[in-house]
Amino acid sequence: MLEQLATHRTLSEIGDHLYVSRNTVKTHTVSIYRKLLVSGRSEAVERAVELELLDVGPRADTQAVAGHR
Repeated sequence: MLEQLATHRTLSEIGDHLYVSRNTVKTHTVSIYRKLLVSGRSEAVERAVELELLDVGPRADTQAVAGHR
């Protein structure tokens, strides 16, 4: 889910991509925000990169590569 937050997909599009409901995506997103101590999507991605949980190198903006899991 964290990798998907780094894309420009909506929560509904992320759900479609992962074959889960938008509500499931929202639940996981809120949990990620809480664990990273952030309040928004871009802040979560930035914090995840700082913690080396996510690597958003020079790739297409619809893709993200997972760092350490």
